[in-house]
Amino acid sequence: MIVVTGADGFLGSAVMAGLAARGHALRGLVRTLDASTVARPEYLAVGDLARVGDETLRNALRGASAVVHLAAQAHRPLDADIESAAALRRVNVEASERLASATAAAGARHFVFVSTVKVHGDRSLPGRPLRESDPPHPPDEYAASKWAAERALAIVAERTALCVTALRLPLVYGPGVKANFAALARAVARGVPLPLAAVANKRSVLGTGNFVSALAALLASDGAGRHGQLTPYFVTDAESVSTPDLVRALSQAFRVAPRLFPFPASALRIAGAWLGKSETVERLLDTLEADATTFRTHYAWTPPYSLAQGVAAMLADRPPL
Repeated sequence: MIVVTGADGFLGSAVMAGLAARGHALRGLVRTLDASTVARPEYLAVGDLARVGDETLRNALRGASAVVHLAAQAHRPLDADIESAAALRRVNVEASERLASATAAAGARHFVFVSTVKVHGDRSLPGRPLRESDPPHPPDEYAASKWAAERALAIVAERTALCVTALRLPLVYGPGVKANFAALARAVARGVPLPLAAVANKRSVLGTGNFVSALAALLASDGAGRHGQLTPYFVTDAESVSTPDLVRALSQAFRVAPRLFPFPASALRIAGAWLGKSETVERLLDTLEADATTFRTHYAWTPPYSLAQGVAAMLADRPPL
């Protein structure tokens, strides 16, 4: 039995569908049941994982061989908001630590924690992708909370001999994607001219189909992890992509002509600052690559889906299984 937290979210929905298609027995933990989950016995409402009672948590983890922890506080700028920063720590750090301890107590072998590439920063040097051994440099409260959670989970692993794997993910896209990726897709679909033709960046991305495939390979490798410690990995698509290439892939999927024109990056940064959209603009302009060689080698895994296939699945609103 694999227990998945955040099972009705963007990633959780893909994981539940993908692992079920591979024959796994699943229990999806959600805050509350809704119209899409109330009649499905594999879903269990547990409320807030940071505050749920011990008995409810034990029941939720009963019979689990592994736990995939996806539930988290969503990413948004929070640096100046003390109350929100505290919520980030409660949900992303304290709840994760408590869940891992309960996982070990339930006799499960493996705890998979979804982290972020931004543990190492929000940019990489051209031609030098980030590696798991690089020093941490979280640029915001969200990334800092994920790094703090990894450190707390490492202590739980050492104390309980639990195998803990942290998957540090880049930008993830797929059916149900929201935020900046969805906004870019809408702009492309509407034929909005985009001043991005001169951008020469490279960014690692990850389609949900590839994420589920990597997760399945990880879960199938019983005993391949390191018990008693946390092991971090980057997981990405096979190829990094520039922002113009991403626009072209979306255009091809929408069957519209890409409307790109060149504009100085410096002017774009100034406009972003003036509009309060600096973070969004930086993501469109900067390079952020991660080297996923370690995971691919360790688990003999190759991403099965191309960017074009992942984008097509996103637009069809169905996960590639």
